[in-house]
Amino acid sequence: MKKILVTGANGQLGSELSTLSSKYTQYNWVFADRTQITLDNLDILKIQLNEIKPDIILNSGAYTAVDKAETEKELAFTINHLAIELIAKYASENNVKLIHISTDYVFDGTSSLALTEEAETNPINIYGASKRAGEIACLQQNPDSVIIRTSWVYSKFGNNFVKTMQRLMQEKESINVVNDQIGSPTYAADLAQAMMDIIVSSKWISGIYNYSNEGEISWYEFALTIKDFGGYNCNVGGISSTSYPTPARRPEFSLLDKKKIKEVYNLDVPNYKESLKKMFI
Repeated sequence: MKKILVTGANGQLGSELSTLSSKYTQYNWVFADRTQITLDNLDILKIQLNEIKPDIILNSGAYTAVDKAETEKELAFTINHLAIELIAKYASENNVKLIHISTDYVFDGTSSLALTEEAETNPINIYGASKRAGEIACLQQNPDSVIIRTSWVYSKFGNNFVKTMQRLMQEKESINVVNDQIGSPTYAADLAQAMMDIIVSSKWISGIYNYSNEGEISWYEFALTIKDFGGYNCNVGGISSTSYPTPARRPEFSLLDKKKIKEVYNLDVPNYKESLKKMFI
């Protein structure tokens, strides 16, 4: 029985993979939190990988505190770059299949067309730079890796935009949400399913892939959909990013083109509204 190691087990994606694992009993699953897979300590990480001896690694663990990364650069790069380099090297040396999750933040947001996997990367914050360094190291150490770039991830688990909006819309009479950052949300359960579709596929074609739900929207439009589905009475206003400054700059446009993953692995990618409804059931 092949062993699947899931890093970042307590995160949004790790939790969704845990829920999904009951459908895939042909695998021996190991869900590792930050104590079992220590991404910020490379010496310990190497020992842990050798002890677990996985056949497949689904790397959903990451440093994701985008604003905090601006002042914790070393930690962000250790987890998102150096740890990934080590994991990819381990995977290459031990014939382990590796799916690594990356981000739309590797782009600078200046495009006006949906971004393909070949689009030029140019991160505008530390988090994005650390994730891009991780991508490069991953493919250098293990060219057989599959990297999936995703965006605006949300889930029933953990902290995310949807749950924050649900809370604020029940607590406040009015809120403002930025209306000049364009992309598409990703329901973590859909991404988890996509990862497993790749694992059980009869083919393994390495490289970078994009995955998010379908739809081109702003955070403001996403908030309006959340309001509609939740039946909240809160008034939602749209504001510019300059009216809501954050320590880390965000890409203004990071819509991902999903054509490659749909064609190579024959994946069905749901519209964001279709997936968001599942949060309200």
